[in-house]
Amino acid sequence: MTTSPPKYLEEDNLSEEGKKLLSILPKEKGWLGSYAYNYQGFWVPQKFLQAVIAFQQQFQAQDSDIILVTTPKSGTTWLKSLLFALVNRVKHPIFEPNHPLLVENPHVLVPFLEHTLYFDGRTIDISTFTSPRLLATHVPFASLPKSIQVSKAKLVYLCRNPRDTFISMWHFTNNLLLDQKDTDSIEEMFNLFCKGVSLYGPFWNHVLDYWKQSIEKPNKILFLMYEEIKKKPKIQLKRLAEFLECPFSIEEENSGVVDDILKMCSFENLSNLEVNRNGKFSTGEAYKVFFRRGEIGDWKNYFTTEMSDKLNHIIEEKFQGSELKFSYV
Repeated sequence: MTTSPPKYLEEDNLSEEGKKLLSILPKEKGWLGSYAYNYQGFWVPQKFLQAVIAFQQQFQAQDSDIILVTTPKSGTTWLKSLLFALVNRVKHPIFEPNHPLLVENPHVLVPFLEHTLYFDGRTIDISTFTSPRLLATHVPFASLPKSIQVSKAKLVYLCRNPRDTFISMWHFTNNLLLDQKDTDSIEEMFNLFCKGVSLYGPFWNHVLDYWKQSIEKPNKILFLMYEEIKKKPKIQLKRLAEFLECPFSIEEENSGVVDDILKMCSFENLSNLEVNRNGKFSTGEAYKVFFRRGEIGDWKNYFTTEMSDKLNHIIEEKFQGSELKFSYV
């Protein structure tokens, strides 16, 4: 008897309109599911395409919204936890018994627009969410709903070096595929990544668009680097607090609130919580697959010299003149 695949691998949730759209979009081998489709210049798994379109058509931004944006596997889970703890530190003092971050997964507290709120034809009334609404997306800047672009909603973008992003994405998608179908070889997926075919990629377009927007609109978009948060977490957390207009007071700094937030949101703490070890989404993904290593430089365990050279060449060419530099160690 064959068991049906978990909901996150189902691919038959498309409307007639969606099927018609798929028939005309360019497609490539998918990272999750059979194919990825090129929609508005970026690659999206079939099962999320309808949700991306629903998000674009239905979402109405509020001026107080805070929206976290990443390419997948850039440290999203970590930044969601930092964001939630930071913004809610008065309502939920750090390490209070039953603090939401100790009993819920960060992805539940800061939900994805296209992966959760608009997924599978859901019609959740998010206009009733408590302000400020903490939300997340992987959608490239040019494809965001207009209401986000024209409102005073703030965007926090997190970028990670492309080598570690690739390795993390490869592990993550293989872990989700593990019991269901053959996993994908590193060589095959690396070639796709270098062609620009990655989740919500090309990686370079995604990063560069938000980088340029953050320079043009520094009060609208904060551009953070994963490696900088790892190396100087206090400085970057304070930078985030100032951008969100909820800076730490002298009293908070002196009483260790900054350190407490970093400690509670650390990889070690979050990955060992009962909820994150044993919980799962309604669609079937185990929370634990979102916690692997959380380190800089894991790429060294997998990359050949040829792989490094090939990706270096692409990154140098794509980011030329941008002044954006990646840290790999």
